Amino acid sequence: MSIMAYNGGAVVAMKGENCVAIAADKRFGIQLQTIGMDWERIFPAGEKLFVGIPGLATDTQTVSQRLKFRTNLYELRENRNVTPQVLSTMVSNFLYEHRFGYYFVEPIIAGLDAKNEPFISGFDLIGCEVLPEDFVVAGTCDNQLYGMCESLWKPKMNPDELFETISQALVNACDRDAISGWGAKVYIIEPTKVTIRNIRTRMD
Repeated sequence: MSIMAYNGGAVVAMKGENCVAIAADKRFGIQLQTIGMDWERIFPAGEKLFVGIPGLATDTQTVSQRLKFRTNLYELRENRNVTPQVLSTMVSNFLYEHRFGYYFVEPIIAGLDAKNEPFISGFDLIGCEVLPEDFVVAGTCDNQLYGMCESLWKPKMNPDELFETISQALVNACDRDAISGWGAKVYIIEPTKVTIRNIRTRMD
């Protein structure tokens, strides 16, 4: 089994009309053994900005803590909040700095910029950045997520449609993957609020 799949897990981010969503499953496991059902893979980086970090659990924790340190340091130095574009560059640089001893994570960023335009980006192990216009996926069931998202996504979805689409995509993809699932958490980011919803999935 690949070290990237050792703890399982999946993350997906998706754009809507003046809104963006990011969702992740809750399973924490060691290979095929499930240990917990409340694992956090999505971390706040601002009021309307989140980063999802699937991959090896220990590296997920380490990268999230180091990114929190770097974003706090940026805000102290620049005296302004970090934007999605800045965070995306920061994550890319951080991962590339460790390219000779890289972290086993594939981060995903989702948020609204200063003009409330949706922004999503994804990275590989050494920080190669992708900036899609529709959705980005990572984790152990990424192949299934790609298929579900391509089937369900449509442009200019409102927050309710976006929640339904990202939820159905994640739930159905996790149902086809033995090492992810066991519940999910969805963040819907709008200009005036952030809605967090927990989803029940199959637990067998």
